[in-house]
Amino acid sequence: MIKRFSAAVLAVCYALLLVTVSPVLAQNRLSPDGLKVGDFAPDFTLKNVDEKLVGLRSFTEAKGVILVFTCNHCPYSVKYEDRIIALHGQFAKQGFPVIAVNPNDTVAVPEDGFSRMQERAKEKKFEFPYVIDETQSVARMYGARRTPHVFVLLRTRTGWTVEYIGAIDDNPDYADKADTKFVEDAVNELIKGNKPTTAVTKAIGCSIKWKKG
Repeated sequence: MIKRFSAAVLAVCYALLLVTVSPVLAQNRLSPDGLKVGDFAPDFTLKNVDEKLVGLRSFTEAKGVILVFTCNHCPYSVKYEDRIIALHGQFAKQGFPVIAVNPNDTVAVPEDGFSRMQERAKEKKFEFPYVIDETQSVARMYGARRTPHVFVLLRTRTGWTVEYIGAIDDNPDYADKADTKFVEDAVNELIKGNKPTTAVTKAIGCSIKWKKG
């Protein structure tokens, strides 16, 4: 009798555990890793092409930051390079500078190595930091998946919040044929004190080259 009772209790407990845990497991499987719109954005410290360390705290006067995960070799990053430069030129003086982060494994892609980053920044005359995420910890922390992948951040009294995640615009091939300029629209809304009308889009680009092992 005691054994049958114990077995019954255990069965009920196990069933209740499945009911409680299963939705959580399902949610975890469906939810991608990384930050969501509305989350607080963690600070970081990464090496810039000028050998200095740069992070969000470096921008003491900024109202926000246009954080772009990008690289040298990806054709999409190359196509968007001038548009990233233009975003910095347009918004840095309004308090939203660009920070470009190279998250790729430079062993797998030597073209994205630090010295090549320095050459690229000099050649294109970058006026914004171009930093290397050597451990890929920042890309993983933010949830970057492609290059380019943009996170527009807003400074608040308690830290930085994520206000937009996704693509720069809707036409990777031709800037002048883009119907919707997602990042530009999002930053303009934030400058006006509003939330971006479109807060999430799908980043289109090359997959980040993750380290093996």
